[in-house]
Amino acid sequence: MPYRKEELAINEIYHVFTKSIAGYKIFTSKFDYQRMLNTIIFYQISTPPCRFSFYKGPYCNAGLQRDKKLITIIAYCIMPTHLHLILRQECPEGISKYMNLILKSYSKYFNLKHKRKGPLWEGRFKNVRVKNDEQFIHLTRYIHLNPVTSFLVNNPKDWKYSSYSEYTSISHQNKICDFSDYISMSPSTYRKFVKDNIGYQRSLAKLKDVLL
Repeated sequence: MPYRKEELAINEIYHVFTKSIAGYKIFTSKFDYQRMLNTIIFYQISTPPCRFSFYKGPYCNAGLQRDKKLITIIAYCIMPTHLHLILRQECPEGISKYMNLILKSYSKYFNLKHKRKGPLWEGRFKNVRVKNDEQFIHLTRYIHLNPVTSFLVNNPKDWKYSSYSEYTSISHQNKICDFSDYISMSPSTYRKFVKDNIGYQRSLAKLKDVLL
């Protein structure tokens, strides 16, 4: 699928993804993953209440006014070499501003930690607009199964750096994602929906590796 830079629309949902240069492993510890997750949460607000260095934990999404946000986080998965997000744009150029902030922030942290210089990410982030409910639900499943497809875990619930637990829990403390308007499945139904596709998604991944 070709990717081209285009103006993203307010109130539309996009699958946003980016990866490291040459498949370089950029998340190597629990602290790295948590640092990226904190970055993802922190910069969704157009004017954060404090500096990132003073940030102590997630905002409650329900308490954030949409006119104060660049984007709304709907789903996410942080992988060793790449990042998947489903975002709703809340203001003009909100996604572009948001991605610029989180990618620069993590690059600065990573380069300082590893005493390196230069870019960390492979060009500009890519995006695909989510056009309907069916595309949305299958996209969330694809994203949440990424760690299973890559054989990092055998069950998506065991990957701590995705929104899967929010989608499969009736109540979830410190909820990051806001997806209630887009999914009508119960947590148990969604859990089955995802797990039933593990074998198929792994088979597709293997086939892709063979062909490419």
